Amino acid sequence: MDQPPVQSSNAPLKKACCTPSAADVPAPPVKPSGSVAARFQADVATQAAAASGAAPLVPPADNIPHADTGSTDGMIRINPGSFRMGTDDPEGFPDDGEGPIREVSTPGYYIDATAVSNADFAAFIAKTGYTTEAERFGWSFVFHIHLSKKFADKLRQQAAVPGLRWWVAVPGAKWDKPYGERSDLKGLDDHPVVHVSWSDAIAYCKWAGKRLPTEAEWERAARGGRDQQVYPWGNQLEPRGQHRCNVWQGDFPDHNSAADGYTGTCPVDAFKPNDLGLYNVSGNVWEWTADWWSPTHHQADTPATRDNPRGPQPAPQPDDYPGEAFTHKVQKGGSYLCHRSYCNRYRLGARTANTPDSATTNNGFRCVRDL
Repeated sequence: MDQPPVQSSNAPLKKACCTPSAADVPAPPVKPSGSVAARFQADVATQAAAASGAAPLVPPADNIPHADTGSTDGMIRINPGSFRMGTDDPEGFPDDGEGPIREVSTPGYYIDATAVSNADFAAFIAKTGYTTEAERFGWSFVFHIHLSKKFADKLRQQAAVPGLRWWVAVPGAKWDKPYGERSDLKGLDDHPVVHVSWSDAIAYCKWAGKRLPTEAEWERAARGGRDQQVYPWGNQLEPRGQHRCNVWQGDFPDHNSAADGYTGTCPVDAFKPNDLGLYNVSGNVWEWTADWWSPTHHQADTPATRDNPRGPQPAPQPDDYPGEAFTHKVQKGGSYLCHRSYCNRYRLGARTANTPDSATTNNGFRCVRDL
């Protein structure tokens, strides 16, 4: 479970996954004053009260159905074709909707070879003056080993998450201050931008003339032309003892040996790319996709789920999709916090989800562009 609770006041995600719901976050024990930490407390209180399905604090941005004006520099061309999507891995999570394995086709597209970097995102901010959702909230979740124990314990006293002590809500944490007000991006220009929500990613895509990949587009490119392998390079996590991705080593959640060289994010082009030239599609950061989450929508064998699928589509009438809340977006790839003992979701067929306005220290994205 390497995902923190959501920041949103959306309805909780009803699935067995590594994304706790807003309902798991208790109201803070102290009354708000005027500080950034107090605003976090007020947010948490709002979440707890609205967990039954209120509107998000910030409405999600509109999706981008088509984009063909952005530069293709640093992108990989994927020609029209098909692949076998999903997995029936015995170590997987059936309740996540990983299966069934199915033949899926996509049109041609370009996809970023790497996740969007801090330098990329800084250029976007400089040109547009955009304010991310973590900045609007005034806080974001940071994994505890990146904070001093004293600081983390102090923040937990203000608002803790039962059963997830390793996630700490840090005032001022945002894309260019990943661990709070006293942190910066020194030496991290080539690392993936984090603390970006789905809506932030959409805003960047619109500026860049691109869009987010569908889940099918992401997985097809990530598999690199190989059929039903667990990882981009094969079926063993560390072939011949070699580290091929940035995930957790050691005892989760307190001891990370950093045997792969990193306790946090790694450069976007670290490790060997897959056969198509995509970097870090297993581990490093969770990557947003365009699709709304559903563990069951794709189980039906229909043109909508097999021919250029775009996930379940919200209908004008809620009863058209009984049981589908349309509150979460699909994420793929796992992160540097994934570990086989707890969140074995850095497999190519694995998936998770979060609300569109949630931003964390291990969420990022890459873009696609239509031909």
